[in-house]
Amino acid sequence: MVSHDRISRLAQQIGDRLQGASQAPEEVQKGIQQVVKGAFDRLELVSREDFDILMDVMQRTRARVEALETQVAALEAALDGNASQEAAPSEPPAALPEEPSPEEDAGAGKTER
Repeated sequence: MVSHDRISRLAQQIGDRLQGASQAPEEVQKGIQQVVKGAFDRLELVSREDFDILMDVMQRTRARVEALETQVAALEAALDGNASQEAAPSEPPAALPEEPSPEEDAGAGKTER
């Protein structure tokens, strides 16, 4: 909100400009425009065009953030799915026939004398 002090100063400056009403109407109008423009500059206002541009940028940014949040949620769900599959194997691997150790294999070809 605009402070009451600023409004009072603005009204005072406009009143000062109007006291010289004997001047041409164009000069009075220019003086008042300068006072009002200076007051608006001090208030750090933005133009409607700048505001609309910033709103458009913000809406595109918000849409991008929402899309990225959805993508992250999908990736997290995929990771959780992979982790649960690894934690609970479906079936134990089929048992392979045992191969004889190299020591047993070497002794099998010999005959006792």
